[in-house]
Amino acid sequence: MEYLAATSFTTLSSSPASLLVLAIILFYFIQSHKNVKKHPLPPGPKPWPIVGCLPTMLRNKPVYRWIHNLMKEMNTEIACIRLGNVHVIPVICPDIAYLISRGYLTTALSPSGDQWNKMKKVLMTHVLSPKKHQWLYSKRVEEADHLVHYVYNQCKKSVHQGGIVNLRTAAQHYCANVTRKMLFNKRFFGKGMKDGGPGFEEEEYVDALFSSLNHIYAFCISDFLPSLIGLDLDGHEKERVQQWKDGAKKDTEDLLDILITLKDPNGNPLLSKDEIKAQITAVDNPSNACEWAFAEMLNQPEILEKATEELDRVVGKERLVQESDFAHLNYVKACAREAFRLHPVAPFNVPHVSAADTTVANYFIPKGSYVLLSRLGLGRNPKVWDEPLKFKPERHLNEMEKVVLTENNLRFISFSTGKRGCIGLLQAFTWSLPPRQSSIDLTIAEDSMALAKPLFALAKPRLPPQLYPGY
Repeated sequence: MEYLAATSFTTLSSSPASLLVLAIILFYFIQSHKNVKKHPLPPGPKPWPIVGCLPTMLRNKPVYRWIHNLMKEMNTEIACIRLGNVHVIPVICPDIAYLISRGYLTTALSPSGDQWNKMKKVLMTHVLSPKKHQWLYSKRVEEADHLVHYVYNQCKKSVHQGGIVNLRTAAQHYCANVTRKMLFNKRFFGKGMKDGGPGFEEEEYVDALFSSLNHIYAFCISDFLPSLIGLDLDGHEKERVQQWKDGAKKDTEDLLDILITLKDPNGNPLLSKDEIKAQITAVDNPSNACEWAFAEMLNQPEILEKATEELDRVVGKERLVQESDFAHLNYVKACAREAFRLHPVAPFNVPHVSAADTTVANYFIPKGSYVLLSRLGLGRNPKVWDEPLKFKPERHLNEMEKVVLTENNLRFISFSTGKRGCIGLLQAFTWSLPPRQSSIDLTIAEDSMALAKPLFALAKPRLPPQLYPGY
């Protein structure tokens, strides 16, 4: 029996076909191990079995600071942190970010394919087209005028012809009003104050809204994907959808009407309720950049003076600044770009989810990985920016003949809604530090990217009284 077994084995081993099979298996085994060595995971902390680095993450709050400090210690621009079974890949390198930035329910989250193409077409044809932009012009102007009117009334309350203004409140409520006016054709939630400011209900509503926005990018232990899918702003969306179904509404008044009434070639609704919600919650938020820009300029009055001088030169003092003036306000736009770069509204962009195993920058990215483009890391990368922690608008003037707010090279991630209102504050008022205050404290809040304390500043009217709305 032993002789037969040995003979069979010898015959099998010497068979050309068997040797070929063994050679192929050996070849693929070697190649697979070579590929692993050639394309390792990005550097990162050693994970625990099953839970990964979750225990470490829970001990280090806020999580974004822990991640950025970790990358700084490892001297890397891409890392891999395993949380549970998910590989989280933070990126602070513009070149790598550009490779990854083609991505996934909203246009920012849809993978390339039918869903992505549909959402892109909706935005470009029905929401962001020049025709629709002009159609909503009066709504944007109305809210910008309300903002100037509100600040002007704060000044009138003071016997010194100047008023202390909470710029965080002014900027946040302006941005919320612009968004609601365009989406819902509605300004305040509840009744506003006679001076143009928000009422009690509105203050509570906006506080809750911005608190929710602060949590969008938080690391959730369950799935690490921040979401506002369950949020329907004051129930207005469901009500409006029902109005169109019942025939109570027949004319489009705002963007929400446009999104609801879009039809596919077969006459069916083009967007689902979830897709409409995704577009609403994706509206950008420039109020954080506005508050930070004013804080930085108040600490560097020469920058504030240059911006005001440009407004006087381009626009003058006989009319209020208009959207058509923006193209000629290079220094003002440079200040806005610098605020977006240095003070992003959130530490990370919405995650890109890897749909398959892939290789980026010679690193292996497993299927299902959450790739995070770091707004904070991209904007403050010392390999990209000279003196990255300094507010220096001139850096953008040196780079381009005409300054634009978008950043195509992904050295930072910006937004651009609400420009006229924030620039209108710069033109209409002289701003200075409150009495008995030598500088603005630029400490960052623990739970968000906002200033730790709301920004208060002294505003004084600098234009002829008849120019102020509601005078």
